[in-house]
Amino acid sequence: MFELPEIANLSAQINKTLTGKTVLKGSLGNSPHKFVWYNRKPAEFEKLTRGKKIGKSAPRGRWLFIPVQPGYILMLGECGGKALYHPAGSALPKKYHLLISFEDGSSFTVTTAMWGAMELYEKGGERNRQYIRGMRTTPVEKEFTQEYFSRLVKEVAGGEKRSAKGLLTQDQLIPGLGNSIAQDILFRARLHPRHPVETLDARQIRTLYLAIRSTVDQAVRLGGRNDEYDLFDHPGGYIRIMDKNAAGRPCPECGRKIEKIQYLGGACYFCPGCQK
Repeated sequence: MFELPEIANLSAQINKTLTGKTVLKGSLGNSPHKFVWYNRKPAEFEKLTRGKKIGKSAPRGRWLFIPVQPGYILMLGECGGKALYHPAGSALPKKYHLLISFEDGSSFTVTTAMWGAMELYEKGGERNRQYIRGMRTTPVEKEFTQEYFSRLVKEVAGGEKRSAKGLLTQDQLIPGLGNSIAQDILFRARLHPRHPVETLDARQIRTLYLAIRSTVDQAVRLGGRNDEYDLFDHPGGYIRIMDKNAAGRPCPECGRKIEKIQYLGGACYFCPGCQK
């Protein structure tokens, strides 16, 4: 699944590659998928996108906002799979869930292996979409300061009991983070996934904040994780410290064996020496 680093990288690549292109035809795909969410019928989508121009996109959490000008916003969100650019004359994938063909012969496709939203809104209407409406500040925004994060932790600690992993991955308290990148954040912060949020002290909160910023910034700079793909079908350059390949191997810091547990709907990898 795309997380914030991949969405941010795709947005930057789209702005360099697709901005200004005129849509020849927009299609909602050739492969039915019950977990791909559309808000338009195929004929309506084609009519509304024809002749429009692609504007500068913007990332927000696990959502990509692509202006289809004038008047519309194409929303790609909560997706896993590939979003690819195809130069004029190149072959398209056999199956896709979104295809936008441009007047210069190039194309853009999105294909998801799991689920995702591919929706077209009148400009402004996207703000009312579930998961977009009321979205909190993301780690790539300048407003994501240590002061903001400290207030967030205090708010979370005053509600239902949550763990450090829950803070990072549940209910989009920090939009754009998922189970994958959370593993490295917790390792860098020296926090066990089950560590109760209400017991975090000021030093731990600052350390966790810095771990979020440094991990996300590095992953964005390297073009996302190495098991996800960019607009040109190239894998990202960020190699995770804590993933399935780490389980049973020595911790790079203390040498203890990395352990794996199932927790909050996914696998967690942690060092029992560093993350007590």
